[in-house]
Amino acid sequence: MLTSQLLEEARAIADRIVALRRAIHAEPELGLHTPLTRDKVRAELADLDLEWREGGSTTGAVAVLRGSMPGPSVLLRGDMDALPMEELTGLDFASSIPGRMHACGHDTHTAMLAGAARILAARQSDLAGEVRFMFQPGEEGFHGARFMIEDGLLDPLPEAAFALHVFPNMPHGMVGSRDGALLAAADMLEIVVIGRGGHASMPHDACDPVPAAAEIVLALQAMITRRFAASEATVLTIAQIEAGSAHNIIPDSARLTGTIRTLSPERRAHIRQAIERVVTGIASAHECTAQVTVTEGFPVTLNDPRAVKLGETVAQDMGGSPAFQRIPEPIMGAEDFSYVLEKVPGAMFFLGVAEAGADWRTCCGIHSSKMMVDESVLPKGAAFLAGCAVRFLEQGWNNPNG
Repeated sequence: MLTSQLLEEARAIADRIVALRRAIHAEPELGLHTPLTRDKVRAELADLDLEWREGGSTTGAVAVLRGSMPGPSVLLRGDMDALPMEELTGLDFASSIPGRMHACGHDTHTAMLAGAARILAARQSDLAGEVRFMFQPGEEGFHGARFMIEDGLLDPLPEAAFALHVFPNMPHGMVGSRDGALLAAADMLEIVVIGRGGHASMPHDACDPVPAAAEIVLALQAMITRRFAASEATVLTIAQIEAGSAHNIIPDSARLTGTIRTLSPERRAHIRQAIERVVTGIASAHECTAQVTVTEGFPVTLNDPRAVKLGETVAQDMGGSPAFQRIPEPIMGAEDFSYVLEKVPGAMFFLGVAEAGADWRTCCGIHSSKMMVDESVLPKGAAFLAGCAVRFLEQGWNNPNG
């Protein structure tokens, strides 16, 4: 079986995959410019027959592998950037740069993608079509995928796209995904309530924005539960409240910031209108004014059911127990692979990287300063990505179980 062969080939280069992952992990980079990481990838793949494309907005790169015969195009994506946080894993290859850590697994995503490139390059003479390997910076809130698309690095658009994200809180080696909304849209909310400051002992001579801000926080939570159906999850969290400079001074303003998570473009637009009504209404009742600013983050990550079925077939062919799981509900995190999926049919999948036999429910999750990855799973991830590409080039969206 082809998928089993790919897994064997991935295991044969496991040392290369792990070495690249550790090299990237030790020197994490932030944001849209990750030149050290890009150069490590290019050096690792320098012996392969790949055509490289780079843009001006980021250090992102797309490597193109052209098969020996004409056919469709499929894209595989891995992200490269880290997070601005201290690492507390104690690993021998832990971050050498204070305040930076690969706590979301992007080091593994890049290494697995490079492994998939090596596996597929060895099969170049058997491929009909092309495979594009998208090495993307700036996923952690910097819209790196959008910039790479705007730079034209994906033109002409491929016919399919796949991505894999490690997840410590899943069984070892299991692949999971779901049709439709996998991850939420994420927007940033800022509310400024403007009053009139004064002495704290004489609030009647001022216009205190703090009670108005406090009432707004509670009213927004009530709005979520009373205005929107629970069948489509919606999250609005106020995570910061800033006001005042001393215990006896009524401030001129209060600032609230938070996040909005939604699962459809329609809900995303509707909730903004609802927030504006609640905030301005309550501020007016307190004789204050308010400014509401919503900064768009990533859109909803929408999986094409055909792509999910294709990935499910690939995972099941590789074996394991369990090999694949349908995720029952969307996850309210966000991903900028969503920009790719807005333009290209495809899917994102999760790969369980908890240590074999460990209680994956209690493992430190992504964005934890102690997040760990069982590196023995990485060859499976590389083989899975390669398998998705081969199956699509051979069959397209037809007969995924064939």
